[in-house]
Amino acid sequence: MGTFRIEGGHQLKGEITPQGAKNEALQILCAVLLTPEKVTIKNIPDIVDVNKLIKLLGNLGVEIEKLSSNSYSFKAENVNLNYLESAAFKEEGRGLRGSIMIVGPLLARFGKGYIPKPGGDKIGRRRLDTHFEGFIKLGAKFRYNREDYFYGVEADELKGTYMLLDEASVTGTANIVMAAVLATGKTTIYNAACEPYLQQLCKMLNRMGANISGIGSNMLIIEGVKELGGTDHTMLPDMIEIGSWIGLAAMTKSELTIKNVSWDDLGQIPNVFQKIGITVERQGDDIHIPAHKDGYEVQSYIDGSILTIADAPWPGFTPDLLSIVLVVLTQARGSALVHQKMFESRLFFVDKLIDMGAKIILCDPHRATVIGHDFKSKLKATTMTSPDIRAGVSLLIAALSAKGTSTIHNIEQIDRGYENIDTRLKAIGAKIERIEGN
Repeated sequence: MGTFRIEGGHQLKGEITPQGAKNEALQILCAVLLTPEKVTIKNIPDIVDVNKLIKLLGNLGVEIEKLSSNSYSFKAENVNLNYLESAAFKEEGRGLRGSIMIVGPLLARFGKGYIPKPGGDKIGRRRLDTHFEGFIKLGAKFRYNREDYFYGVEADELKGTYMLLDEASVTGTANIVMAAVLATGKTTIYNAACEPYLQQLCKMLNRMGANISGIGSNMLIIEGVKELGGTDHTMLPDMIEIGSWIGLAAMTKSELTIKNVSWDDLGQIPNVFQKIGITVERQGDDIHIPAHKDGYEVQSYIDGSILTIADAPWPGFTPDLLSIVLVVLTQARGSALVHQKMFESRLFFVDKLIDMGAKIILCDPHRATVIGHDFKSKLKATTMTSPDIRAGVSLLIAALSAKGTSTIHNIEQIDRGYENIDTRLKAIGAKIERIEGN
């Protein structure tokens, strides 16, 4: 188990470029299974979760060529469906939540798709009903082996239909879209997710020959086609990383420029950070954060009531950044309520921040009230363990702002979502050391 040792309290300075989007990569990579032709993908983040999925595709028989550190070509001409029923697949698929998204493409092209119950972050229940209900509505038969926790769907032919999703699930929408593009007839998906990464998937599929309209809205209309071809695709920068670096700059009173952020795809992210008093300046397609020498003040609502920051499906504020916002609030001037609606275990990491001296009241599993220190009392260094990707980075940001030397264990969780984070932070002046475990 790896560890970070962080000497906090140093100002950072310079430029940092966000990696390719993790949540986009997990969808886009699965889409290569829809065609026997070559698909080239650029700006793929070199992170644990994505590399696991690339390995899984290789084990499925996809020809993979690494073109550069972040670019690959994929050719799914000779897919080995027998691998889906192997013990190795049951083990590898279980270790990666994103593996669920191979089911839609496999079902569409080969008439069957299997997956073990996937793992991932321990942030609460993340049910798969939306995925499988969509496949069933397209005509697939569903089975579930409770002993092996193994899911399967099979169909001789998928037929287009109308469906109203029970939730605007991003991965559920992506999976159903990938199944529907090769179905017979028209599929209408209402209450579809519409975040930028899902839009990227739909645009890529259209370049491959699919016929998807309504992209960017919550109603997608898909006219099924017989086959798809190859394409080239470049992934967006990771908006969660961008939000993380905004928070890092504020907490360490540092002047940072975040390069090539694809500003128009950031949605509410700049607005939410501005509401908690952080100056977010647009410079072309970069974000500049000046050093907040006098701190930052949380806005109140017009009637004077306490600001509430809550997550919501796109174009609302992403739940993946609530942990970052919560940490940043610990040094704000003023107070705010953080309401995590979508995952009931994601706020449990606040006990680590309380140990560091933060003033946080955990109201229930979904809500926390944060009373900011206004930098009059620095967080204190401590020893912590990262519970999941986003909480791990939040604790890292807290440690970089804290007085003294902190230790964070289980950094594999952070590596799952952030590419070479220690090297990139050192380049802007962070005092961070990676210690490999036994």
